[in-house]
Amino acid sequence: MQETKDKTTLPDWLNDIRWDQDGLVPAIAQDADSGDILMMAWMNAESLQLTAQEQQAVYWSRSRGKLWRKGETSGHQQLVREIRLDCDEDVILLKVDQKGGMACHTGRRSCFYRKLENGQWQSVDPVLKDPNEIYGQTHSKSDKTSGGTQDE
Repeated sequence: MQETKDKTTLPDWLNDIRWDQDGLVPAIAQDADSGDILMMAWMNAESLQLTAQEQQAVYWSRSRGKLWRKGETSGHQQLVREIRLDCDEDVILLKVDQKGGMACHTGRRSCFYRKLENGQWQSVDPVLKDPNEIYGQTHSKSDKTSGGTQDE
């Protein structure tokens, strides 16, 4: 077991992960049934431990500097069926059941809705629900996100 700075004890399996210089690891959410890639977000040791314990995706919000439970605002939780670690031990794969059918804050099923065609990014997947209906009128998050995912 590993002890964190706030004296909580983390399980040994977290030591097998090659965390980046900020103590984070990229996590890919994949639909457990279809195999579709839904999104990418960041996890720290605490969020990954909570994900394993709760069987619901918990990420680390870099923009807010705190834990982010997927679906806490939208209701689009990710129930975790499996957690996998890649061969280089530096990427997590979550096989999930995506509640509400949408993983992206833009109201799409997947955050990977743009396809490179003729040297330009084209939106190829439909908006399933207007983000203002999901998050309310104060929702001002742009389609252009940085870092692969936009926090809810």
